[in-house]
Amino acid sequence: MPRSDNQYLGEFEQLVLLAVLQLRENARALDLRRELEEQANRKVARGALYATLERLCTKGFLEWEVEDATPTRGGLPRRRFTVTSEGVTALRLSRQAVANLSRGLERLLEESR
Repeated sequence: MPRSDNQYLGEFEQLVLLAVLQLRENARALDLRRELEEQANRKVARGALYATLERLCTKGFLEWEVEDATPTRGGLPRRRFTVTSEGVTALRLSRQAVANLSRGLERLLEESR
């Protein structure tokens, strides 16, 4: 059965979910941006990241909780993100789709390095 458009993940959405999984309890927006820039070698605009985080929450792939405010942030609270079980499922399906489409192309893709 085909998935609805809401269940598909774009490339940046996949990277954000993977970064949240990698950072675990440290998955806050600033840390996510740094992780994406360092590990995915991508420049990440703040607005693009926040829009993607909101979209993933709306799709049910992410959830967040507010951490207590600290003096170092001027009393402003932070949101810590976690991937939901639906988000993990979406990542698995996306990974499988890439694997299916890549099958038989390993030599070509390796030579491109």
